Amino acid sequence: MPASPTAASGGASHVAASGGAPVIVLFRDDLRIADHPALHAAAARGVPVLPVFVVDCDHGLGEGPQARPLGGAVRWWLHHSLASLGERLAALGAPLVLRGGRPAEVVPQLAAEDGAAAVLVNHSLNPALAESERLLGERLAALGCRLEVMPHDHIVDPHGLRTGGGRVFQVFTPFWKAVRATVTPPPPLPAPEALRPLPAPPAGAPLESFRLLPTRPDWAGGLRETWTPGEDAAWQALEDFLGRRIVSYRTGRNIPAEPATSRLSPHLRFGEITVRQVWHAVTATGDSAGAEHFLSELGWREFSVYQGVHAPDMARRSLRHSYDAFPWRQAPADLAAWQQGRTGYPIVDAGMRELWHTGWMHNRVRMIVGSFLVKDLLLSWQSGEEWFHDTLVDAHWASNAASWQWVAGCGADAAPYFRVFNPVLQGEKFDPRGQYVRRWVPELRSISDRLIHRPWESPLELAATGYPQPMVDHGAARHRALAAWRSIKEEAEE
Repeated sequence: MPASPTAASGGASHVAASGGAPVIVLFRDDLRIADHPALHAAAARGVPVLPVFVVDCDHGLGEGPQARPLGGAVRWWLHHSLASLGERLAALGAPLVLRGGRPAEVVPQLAAEDGAAAVLVNHSLNPALAESERLLGERLAALGCRLEVMPHDHIVDPHGLRTGGGRVFQVFTPFWKAVRATVTPPPPLPAPEALRPLPAPPAGAPLESFRLLPTRPDWAGGLRETWTPGEDAAWQALEDFLGRRIVSYRTGRNIPAEPATSRLSPHLRFGEITVRQVWHAVTATGDSAGAEHFLSELGWREFSVYQGVHAPDMARRSLRHSYDAFPWRQAPADLAAWQQGRTGYPIVDAGMRELWHTGWMHNRVRMIVGSFLVKDLLLSWQSGEEWFHDTLVDAHWASNAASWQWVAGCGADAAPYFRVFNPVLQGEKFDPRGQYVRRWVPELRSISDRLIHRPWESPLELAATGYPQPMVDHGAARHRALAAWRSIKEEAEE
């Protein structure tokens, strides 16, 4: 199809000045320069390269029914990650151009203005971003401009991996065995040494104009204390983990008071580092129990994406559809108490306060607070997923939804619904000295180790702290939850 008059005239000067039509590299959830297939391919062509990122806070980065607004913590991280990426691209010679709007509308305009021969983008398995790719391809084709979709960041092809019977995997262990037996991640691509800029690149909007950072009020103080977004920080986090913590990862990862986890989740969520890069770095350390266990955790992330590709509405609807009839309670005051970390159960409240302050929560504690919401309080897993989507810096379209469905008992390979975490016993097992609780629930610092997870057993001491009584009795709440589960189970069997 011939180029439109706008595209032909807009690109003539660039072609004449550079000896080749420029290409656009569209960044999305891949905010890095190394192991970036689209950027690598663009640099190899020797033509001018225009790096672009399109900000649309109302729709995220996607299109269609699965698109959703960016959460507050993600917006904060995105601002700083874009700033870091902009510095790295400018050092290579091609500054990042920021525009506001929807990519399927904004990018064709840029392609027409600058006479781009092609737009290169890394494929996304996120259904909303995949829909954006489809729309973008259609609109670029009308201009005579190609959309070139490069490989995605994951190690698993969700469409190609099946059980022996040709079905979609529903259980993690056989899924992971199949991955380990058949998948060898390709070596990561190097970062380009330099990029050719356009002679007269288009103007972009200032990063500050997108108002990604909170101001009134500025609730991000804890995030600033805790995190440094960007590709360099991602590699530093990986090096720290491999150098000091991976050997004890298998046991240490369950202790929330210990810095035993990798802290890579937000960097992976924004594509500042890839699973391929992490995989090869971990396997290079040698065969250890910690390394193999950590790879399996990457496998759970891949399994979540695998599920999300085959069930695009996973963030809204239970994978086990019988749970759509579950008799969830409507109790806004109880939901608010859970969100604010004032349930009266110390390990739950510590986790929710850690989340609010840092934008992150230890994985063991995520399971505890999730179980408490859906089973002790009988509030829907979707309400928890939405809160985490807004407050987690690592809020990932698939991992967040799959994890909540696992806890609620309605997802693939989920914990059975009748497995109800006891918040007292969980606290005593994984935070026996109360170090984690005392850090995040400082009013309980004077409570003894013996009572730190059940302070109501010392009423006078508890009254002096100002800490609330438990909002529910766990034993009674467990019976209520199991009765609700049996009701939908019996209905499904009729």
